[in-house]
Amino acid sequence: MGDWYARHLYFENGPLWGQNVTAFHRKAYGHPSVAGFKDVIHRWTAEKWGPDRLVALYKRAGAQYFFALANHHDNFDLWDSKYQPWNSVRVGPHKDIIAGWAKAARANGLKFGVSVHAAHAWSWYEPSQGADKKGPFAGVPYDGKLTAKDGKGTWWEGLDPQDLYEQRHNPAPNFDDPGLIHKRWDWGNGGTPPDQAYCEKFYNRTVDLINRYQPDLIYFDDTALPLWPVSDAGLKIAAHFFNSNDRLHGDDGVLFGKVLTSDQKQALVWDVERGTSNAIEPQPFQTDTCLGNWHYEQKIFDEHGYKNAKTVVQTLIDVVSKNGSLLLDIPLRGDGTPDDDEIAIVEGIAQWMQVNQEAIHGTRPWKVLGEGPQMAAAAPLQGQGFNEGKGKPFTAADLRFTTKGDVLYAIVMGAPKTVVHIKSLGTGAKLLAARITGVSLLGGSETVHWTQTAEALTIEAPRGPVSEIATVFKIVTQ
Repeated sequence: MGDWYARHLYFENGPLWGQNVTAFHRKAYGHPSVAGFKDVIHRWTAEKWGPDRLVALYKRAGAQYFFALANHHDNFDLWDSKYQPWNSVRVGPHKDIIAGWAKAARANGLKFGVSVHAAHAWSWYEPSQGADKKGPFAGVPYDGKLTAKDGKGTWWEGLDPQDLYEQRHNPAPNFDDPGLIHKRWDWGNGGTPPDQAYCEKFYNRTVDLINRYQPDLIYFDDTALPLWPVSDAGLKIAAHFFNSNDRLHGDDGVLFGKVLTSDQKQALVWDVERGTSNAIEPQPFQTDTCLGNWHYEQKIFDEHGYKNAKTVVQTLIDVVSKNGSLLLDIPLRGDGTPDDDEIAIVEGIAQWMQVNQEAIHGTRPWKVLGEGPQMAAAAPLQGQGFNEGKGKPFTAADLRFTTKGDVLYAIVMGAPKTVVHIKSLGTGAKLLAARITGVSLLGGSETVHWTQTAEALTIEAPRGPVSEIATVFKIVTQ
């Protein structure tokens, strides 16, 4: 039902977008005046979760690093959290999810990262303070203000719902307007600022996460750093992470943040949500996107609505040509497994990567990112990103460049059926520092016929079968 389920279930008239979470929750779990998100967690089991098997699959598909969700806006920690009793060891699966992912990632030789989203629970859960305005529960408060004393005789006896919902404060004006949360994301525009105790708890939880699992990378779902500018907790977390990572691993820790200034990009890696830059970036960046929606939705599987392998790989190629990397979310079902469509997509990615990964891994952008009609019709970034799928789609008339040493890779976005003309590699463009001495096809044994003139490098279309996803020509210069 989506990654904002725990917020949307508290809107009487349904969510602002997507499926009707309100109706689903009331049918599946009960009315939120009686059964709120705490009761959803209670029924989560992840009984078929196999991190070793999954990470091995992702590595075969070309993954070089792996991220695990440490917590989301719903404020539930997925490790044996010292400072958050509402965690996956004590409630729900009774498993240390982060420990399992960390072990699997490192066993497969991948850098391990955690994504942290819980800084906004303070305002994100404010609708849980509301109540229906009509119907049999009109005026009966939702469960967002329950406390530990209300738990006597319940399954959650001994737990305090306020450690999960964090509603020990008066909500902001119009807190029941679903859209205002976005205008208040940076703690302005009338939002109620978090108190010192909330900020200190977030700091302690995140430092505990860092100390226990020693991640190589951390993603914050915040503008720059969490809780900025109302608290310096995010700055202190960043300092602790960089210092501890330097001590343990040798100055290779990476923090990711959103909507960064040019100065901030000197310290943090810019993360672009569901989108990408339209130019070669001077500093490395990351695009994050998902096969479907961020958390598992049965409806997407039922309608076969995921991105296909071709879309994912072409996105990867485009991002890498601009000095970026791709973080791909593969949402799992409540039992901890991907569905058949997701597995097939990852296998399709793996099939392409096994042949062509040398044009991706360890490469750098070239002098220009590529050619073709897609570049002229690229959509601008909006806020955190969100230009994915809004420009002209890729065809075999589009290509992207990557480079490694003396090798240049020209990647055609599809299977060329006619001659490929690459104007950037004509002698008249004066972009090549040395002359071309050979052109070959990755994954193919046939001789590639090519000529170079002042106007373009011309490559005849391969005679044998090539991938419909993308075709890579390896160009050697000397």
